[in-house]
Amino acid sequence: MRYVESPFGTPVSVIGLGTWQFGSSEWGYGTDYEGRTSSLVHRALDSGITLVDTAEIYGRGRSERLVGAALAGRRAEAVVATKIFPVLPIAPVVEQRAVASAARLGVQRLDLYQVHQPNPVVSDERTMAGMRALQDVGLVDQVGVSNYSLERWVAAEEALGRPVLSNQVQYSLAHRGPEDDLLPYAAGRDRLVIAYSPLAQGLLSGRYSAANPPSGRVRRLNPLFLPVNLERAERLLATLREVADAHEVSMSQAALAYVVHHPGVVAIPGASSVAQVESNAAAGDIELRDDEMAALAAAAKAFEPITGRHAVGPLLRAARARR
Repeated sequence: MRYVESPFGTPVSVIGLGTWQFGSSEWGYGTDYEGRTSSLVHRALDSGITLVDTAEIYGRGRSERLVGAALAGRRAEAVVATKIFPVLPIAPVVEQRAVASAARLGVQRLDLYQVHQPNPVVSDERTMAGMRALQDVGLVDQVGVSNYSLERWVAAEEALGRPVLSNQVQYSLAHRGPEDDLLPYAAGRDRLVIAYSPLAQGLLSGRYSAANPPSGRVRRLNPLFLPVNLERAERLLATLREVADAHEVSMSQAALAYVVHHPGVVAIPGASSVAQVESNAAAGDIELRDDEMAALAAAAKAFEPITGRHAVGPLLRAARARR
């Protein structure tokens, strides 16, 4: 496992563990999945993964509780990150929600406390006043944001008056937008980009096709899994398969290796099994060649999925067809 420089006493692994699925039924992992979450966290730690990311909104707090229970006795091995859902992120609310998250996690300090979404009406000055107070009393070590544009990331840092260590954003071969601005900014200032959905919710695993669409409500609502987009992704997946075969690894591992090849980037894939945790962790040791990175980037650039308003009609038709 490779690690990135960080201000934490514990190093940050380039592959982390995302826990949106913990306590959430919409992924369709089955009723027994919750009972396996502790073994997933333990295997992640044993495999060299240190970053464990959750949020108060995941399972309405259930994910934080499951993560906290799993980390009991192994707290020092993990960098614990969670997020506030910013319904009204003024300073007193930020402070109260941090206390609640820490209690659910069973920790004395939140290593990384992130704003889950930019609030369109509450300024970052009001939110970061709460974050600054949390840092001052020692409940929060580092502050992060999520789904922020570069402009708003910079503004949040100015409002905090201290480094905003990370920006957690959607980043994968199927969504390369952060490469334009967020990655260069992070690399030049010792900041982190935390890539969620680094496998595009499984699209890059090669398991799905127009003839074999995914199950589970989350993926069914994702336009990437429309039949037309699965067909459009074939060239990208073929290139990914070639690179994976050259390294004798899975397509998922090659896709993760592409993301974390960039300086200052860590990825937080989820996992449905211990075997998947182990596979994700092993991706942290894969070194892609420059020509392989270029080939993947070119194939990804050529992938033009139907998204936004253009995807609404096909998604509605697909939903009706399943009834």
